[in-house]
Amino acid sequence: MTPLPPRVLRALERFNAAHPWDHNAHYHRWILRQLPEHFARALDIGSGSGDLARLLATGANEVQGIDSDPVIISRAQRLTSPATPVTFTVADALTGIPAGSYDVITCVATIHHLPFTEALTVLRRHLAPGGTLVIVGLSRAQTAGDYLLGALASPLNAATGWLKNKGRRAPRPVAMTALARPADMSFSDIVGEAQHALPGARLRRRLFWRYTLVWHRP
Repeated sequence: MTPLPPRVLRALERFNAAHPWDHNAHYHRWILRQLPEHFARALDIGSGSGDLARLLATGANEVQGIDSDPVIISRAQRLTSPATPVTFTVADALTGIPAGSYDVITCVATIHHLPFTEALTVLRRHLAPGGTLVIVGLSRAQTAGDYLLGALASPLNAATGWLKNKGRRAPRPVAMTALARPADMSFSDIVGEAQHALPGARLRRRLFWRYTLVWHRP
């Protein structure tokens, strides 16, 4: 179900392939606006090449970035100055989080790779009292509103890619090169499970096939 004809969608897909850009990085500055100006410890789940972890370090005393891919962790380490208070570790998001509690936990385009409720429970356990959890995730389109938002995002996505690349063909961003697993949960299912695991969490549908979740631990 989509308001755009298939021929138009195919044309947009070809254009987007030639002008890719990082949809997850688009939300990094928004994530920072959800956080205190200064905090002690931060954890970035699925840290990839480290862009968000390095941004978190501008307000944190210490940042831990974890990812299950040793190649991308190695790249993150090479891209990060030794003076930056960020440590990258190859670890499983459910069982390998470095010990201790964190004032800030972020998780971008990763939680749909994990058992959702179990992942929320693990992250809640590692969040310090008064801490903030911010998730940017992917959901499966289900309702007419989901499909309409996706259709609206398609031409805007093409325009953004063209502007970011100034009309030139561009290589695929490093953060987008990993094999992506499609989301299998609908937004309504995500809201239901999140509200059960994290009472009071704020969730919103977003452009570019994303949703956001913000939760402050009491």
